[in-house]
Order: sequence, then C-alpha cells, then structure tokens
Amino acid sequence: MEKLLEVIGLRTQFKTSAGLVRSVDDVTFSIGRGELLCIVGESGCGKSVTALSIMGLVSEPGRIAAGSILYKGEDLTRSSQSRMREIRGNEIAMIFQDPMTSLNPVFSVGEQISEALRLHKGLNKAAARAAAIDSMREVAIPSPKMRYDDYPHQLSGGMRQRIMIAMALACDPELLIADEPTTALDATIQAQILELLDALRRDRNMAVLLITHDLGVVAEVGDRVCVMYTGKIVETSGVDELFSSPKHPYTKGLLNSVPKLPETGAARQHRLRTIEGMVPNLTELPSGCHFADRCSERMASCEFGEVPLYQLDDGAHVRCRLYAEQQRSEVAL
Repeated sequence: MEKLLEVIGLRTQFKTSAGLVRSVDDVTFSIGRGELLCIVGESGCGKSVTALSIMGLVSEPGRIAAGSILYKGEDLTRSSQSRMREIRGNEIAMIFQDPMTSLNPVFSVGEQISEALRLHKGLNKAAARAAAIDSMREVAIPSPKMRYDDYPHQLSGGMRQRIMIAMALACDPELLIADEPTTALDATIQAQILELLDALRRDRNMAVLLITHDLGVVAEVGDRVCVMYTGKIVETSGVDELFSSPKHPYTKGLLNSVPKLPETGAARQHRLRTIEGMVPNLTELPSGCHFADRCSERMASCEFGEVPLYQLDDGAHVRCRLYAEQQRSEVAL
C-alpha cells in the first residue's frame, strides 16, 4: 500500500512551570491511501497533540522538538505557514471533538462550508453555495437547501457533527484526521457517524486517522491500530490481531476493562476489571518502561533504559521487554 503520511520519531513538548511535558515522545507510524488507522489510549496520552502536530497547529508554549512528518514525501515540519495554510483543509482536513466550539455561532452552517470552498477552491458565491448544499446532501443532512441557512444552535449534536464532516470533506482532502468525533453523541448517532465516515473514505479512497479512547469504535471501523501510553506508541497491529491476541500488558488491561456479557451458564462478574495504579506525571516520568509500576508482568529489566519497539513475526510491533527474544528486529515503526 502506498504511504500517504509518515510520522517518524515525532517529539512534541510543552514548557510549563512544573517542568517539560513530553506529550508526544518518539512517535512513528504511517497511513496508506484509503486506510483507516486508529490511535487509541487514555486521556492525556498524546493522541490529540499528535494530530495537532500533523496539522501544524501546536502553539506556544508547545513546539515540535524533533522528528519528521512526511506528507506525500514533503516534510511538513519544515513547511512555511503559508504552505501549511494551503495544505490544511485542501489536502489534510480535521474534525474536532466538539462541533459547538468549532462552528462559528454567528454564521449559518451553510455559509461556513461555503467559506472554505471560496478560500480553497476559488469558487464564486453562487457556486460555493451549490457545492456546500451538495456536501450537506452527501453527509445525509435532510433538506440541505433549508438547513443551509440554519445556525449551529438550531441543529442537534449529530447534525452539527455531520456539518463538520461536510466542511472537512468539501475540498476533497486526501487525508482526514478525526479527533474523537463521536464522544459527545449517544450510541445510535455515534454508530451513524462512524458508518458515514467509513462509507465516505471507501467511496473517496481517502485515508483517515481516527483518534479515540473507545475500543468499540476501533473494532467497528479500523484497519490498523496504534495504542499510546504517556506519549509513546506501545503497540501497533491490525485491528483483528489486536483484539484476538493483544501483546502489551497495557493493551491487555484496556481490553480486560471493557464490560462483557457473561457466557451462557457462566458466573456473573459483578465488578469491572481495572488497571491498577495511576498514569505517571508527564513531568516526572520514570526511567525504563513507563507502565512498569502498573504492570503485573514487570521484570527487573523493565525499570531501566529506553524500551524499544520490537517487531514480531506476526507483523505486530510492541514496546515491551517480554518480547525481546521473539523480535525479528528492533525497529522504529
């Protein structure tokens, strides 16, 4: 599969009064054309900062300290602001978590889609309106000609998120970054939005980077998945392989904490299984494996030195010394 985006050794840091926060710490992954890659992990693990780094939207006191972000071979970390404005929206688009904070409350939703089309495609007002209505129709907004003049507060949460998708896709981008696009929606609307995103990316052969903390979302639409913990990717594999044979103890803990219906005749489990302990402070990260203090399988070697990503025979990559002897080679993914 042709690689559309390659993130190599990305480090994004924030200087704070409490110390240096390594929000994204040596992250490497790639996305092929038409592929849907999920990044999953707890709040604060660096998922959203990774997305903002790709978009060139990290502002002070944050900065990209190291690494490359190659989009069709062009290193975005070296691109000018004017070049990034050309790329954003036109070639790489992003959907944010809360549409109410992303949509301007004083402009109609249709006008906001039209503005993006006039800016990036150079359409006149009439052509931009027609194209915006077509975009609204594509994401299943009912009566798009009427809804064009509605304001964000007049729409439901699901409809506002569809407007955000229509705005993101209006300029026909090759890569869509969706940052927890269904978090604030109920289960039925969430399923509809996920189905819509999956159908649109297949129709357009568009790559999608989907950021989520919900493993159910990963199972529903993902092709591959990266699991993040304290700014690092700890496991990468195909979605089916991740659910059938998780490797990293943190991934196993996440899967074990998902509520499950008991099998017929099996004793009911009254308490949910949890991952013991707390995520370490990002300004005081321990040496060695950052998950060691919470891991039931930790060894003495886990507490010292940088733990590399190991590539296994089944194609998975895992940052865990349990697999040091099984590796094909130490790799930067």
